[in-house]
Amino acid sequence: MNTSSAKVIRDELARAADAEKAAFYPRFFKTGPGEYAEGDVFLGVTVPEQRRIARRHKDLALEQLDELLRSGVHEHRLTGFIILVTRFERADEAGRGRLFAFCREHLAGLNNWDLVDTVAPRLVGAYLLEHPELMPLLYEFARSPVLWERRIAIMSTQAFIRAGVFTHTLKLAEVLLRDEHDLIHKAVGWMLREVGNRDPASEESFLDRHAREMPRTMLRYAIEKFPKAKREHYLKLKS
Repeated sequence: MNTSSAKVIRDELARAADAEKAAFYPRFFKTGPGEYAEGDVFLGVTVPEQRRIARRHKDLALEQLDELLRSGVHEHRLTGFIILVTRFERADEAGRGRLFAFCREHLAGLNNWDLVDTVAPRLVGAYLLEHPELMPLLYEFARSPVLWERRIAIMSTQAFIRAGVFTHTLKLAEVLLRDEHDLIHKAVGWMLREVGNRDPASEESFLDRHAREMPRTMLRYAIEKFPKAKREHYLKLKS
C-alpha cells in the first residue's frame, strides 16, 4: 500500500529541519523586502535530505503533489518538484505529456533559481527537445516580465546543449542580452560556457559579435574556462 501523502512528506521535512540553516537560507536566497524571493519561507532542510525524502515518495499521487507545489514553504515545493522530475524521467510518452502539462500549471511555484534549475533542463527542456513544435514557448518566456520565466527559458536549453543542439541557447542569449537582472546574466553566461565546452567556435562567434554589449557578469561567466589570454581579450572588448 502506498503510504505517501503531502502530509507525510511535510512531516518528514519538518523533522529534518535545522534551525541554523532556517536562519541562513532566507539571506542566501534573498527573501527580504524588495529582494527577488521576497516572503519565501524556509524550514532549513538540505537538498541531499530533500532528495532522500523525494526518493521514498517517488510515486506520490498528483493530487498530493499539487499540495506540495502550491505550498508557501520552499522545501515543500522543491521536494515536490524533485518528485515531479523523477516521475517525468520514468514515464512513457503519454505520461511525459501529462506531467509536462502538470508542470506548466505549477510554474508559479518555480520562484527561485534552485527550483528553476532543478526543473527547467530535466523536464521542460527535455520535453521540448522531444517536441520542437512547442519551442515558441521558450521565446515567450524569454520576453516575460516574470524573472523566473526568463530563467526557465535559458536554463531549459541545457537539455538541448547536452544533445549537441546549440541554436536555441544562442538565440535566447541574444533575446536576453540586455536583461537587467543579475540572475539572468549568470544563467546566460553559464549556458554560453556550456556551449563552449562542446563547441568553442560557436561560443566564440557569439562573443565576437556581442561581448561589447554583454553585461560584465554574463561575460565573466561565459569566459570562465577560457585560457587567461583569451579571457583578457574579451574583457578588453568590454572595457
